[in-house]
Amino acid sequence: MVPAMSLPMPLEPPDPKAVRVSHEDRDQVAEALRVAAGDGRLSLEELDERLEAALSARTYADLAPLLADLPGQGAGTLALLGAAASAVPVAPKDVVRVKRSGGSIRYEGAWLVPKRLELEAHGGSVVLDFTRATIAGPLTEVDVAMRGGALRIIVPPGYVVDANEVNMRGGAVRDRTHGDSRDGEPTPGVPVVHRIVITGKMTGGSVNIQLPRPPRRPGRLRRLFRRGEPTT
Repeated sequence: MVPAMSLPMPLEPPDPKAVRVSHEDRDQVAEALRVAAGDGRLSLEELDERLEAALSARTYADLAPLLADLPGQGAGTLALLGAAASAVPVAPKDVVRVKRSGGSIRYEGAWLVPKRLELEAHGGSVVLDFTRATIAGPLTEVDVAMRGGALRIIVPPGYVVDANEVNMRGGAVRDRTHGDSRDGEPTPGVPVVHRIVITGKMTGGSVNIQLPRPPRRPGRLRRLFRRGEPTT
């Protein structure tokens, strides 16, 4: 029985500006700031300050002021972020079935997570990235039938992946979100907002569970910006 847990963030907050931003949103704003600095609209000091604010932003309300006084690409990026924040959510499907022989299956970016995902793959890999995904409830079921290849699941903090019910014939389950285990237990001190239960059978493959990569730091972006400066 799945223990009680808090629900994830509502799909449609009262104020679109309160929507949480993703790593991609932050990177888009950082790129617009870099271009603005290259056009002479921002000094290097202003660029550093705004990059620091962009990469630590949590909501669209945090990002909007960084582009508000920049025409051109800055205004375009701001419009795209506003459209994404105010988009009307779509109800997820109850069940999605995917069958693939060879190649790979990738669910990443802003995808809509069904209540149950059934995956059958032979000789290929599967990537499920929940970092920017839209979920509608506290639980997602993933049933796999895989021969060879690997299943990689990327989850943000607060997500718990339970792979206890996977029948492994060769290979292993590696959970790098809170140590090398497959018990589906939450990380101490981190509230659980969503649980992913994996069932099914894997032959000669592996399950890898990991956190997303950390955002790029301003210092690296500044070095990239300076590469385009003329030498004296």
